Amino acid sequence: MDHVAAVHAQWRTERPDLDTTPLLVIGRIHRVAAALTPELTAVYARFGLGEGEFDVLATLRRQGEPFTLSPGELAARTMVTSGAVSKRLDRLEARGLVERRADATDGRARTVVLTPAGRALIDDAMAAHVANEARLLEALGARDRDTLARLLARLAESLGA
Repeated sequence: MDHVAAVHAQWRTERPDLDTTPLLVIGRIHRVAAALTPELTAVYARFGLGEGEFDVLATLRRQGEPFTLSPGELAARTMVTSGAVSKRLDRLEARGLVERRADATDGRARTVVLTPAGRALIDDAMAAHVANEARLLEALGARDRDTLARLLARLAESLGA
């Protein structure tokens, strides 16, 4: 019996009037998320990146050529505040991984461009990240992964996430 099942059993004994079965799902999602974070960030750290920096580089990279977004678009696509994006960009720019440039059509606006060094780093980091995620899911077969992905997508949609 895992920790969540033990907690559920205790609540069934103490409060049999409550349907505590949602604890079995939400509790496990919470524990899995907490266990995954250090597993994921350890890979980012191998490339000298924090979670937010990895996210910015990956977001730029998956846009395709010319690997450019405005700071506002980056904030929207990484789901953080513009202030958080600005701090991440400061760190990445200092390392030569991104550049901020004047927008070609509006000199007051800025765009963020992934540099060749940034592209090489995120390509290597992304390959390691995907391999790590595959390792983390080894306990599930392909069918179970597909089912879990589908169920989590449905839950996320119902929560507006």
